[in-house]
Amino acid sequence: MSNLYEILSKLCESKGVSGYRMCKDLGIQPSVMTDLKMGRRSSVKAETAAKIADYFNVSVSYLLGKEDNEKKLVVNDDNKLDNVYFNFAKDAQDSGIDPKDIKLAIETIKKLRGK
Repeated sequence: MSNLYEILSKLCESKGVSGYRMCKDLGIQPSVMTDLKMGRRSSVKAETAAKIADYFNVSVSYLLGKEDNEKKLVVNDDNKLDNVYFNFAKDAQDSGIDPKDIKLAIETIKKLRGK
């Protein structure tokens, strides 16, 4: 099992998503996680690492085990809200709520916030 797999597992757990969900959200093959877990690979391409780091809002250095402490990247409030909206939509859809209702709820919240 690679160090990268351990870091990814912890990040997935902290975000409340599975490795499979993370891969699907990012458009990468779920076999990446399996290969990391089984030791068939120990790293990912730079482009993939950047996508994963952005997804978890951490630095690539942290993701690759080069930093001891997780350092969150600074993002503006709109990026944080987009992530909240995305997670809300994903959770709502997983709960069986109609996607049209999810979209309407998010649009209503944005209008109320003036965004």
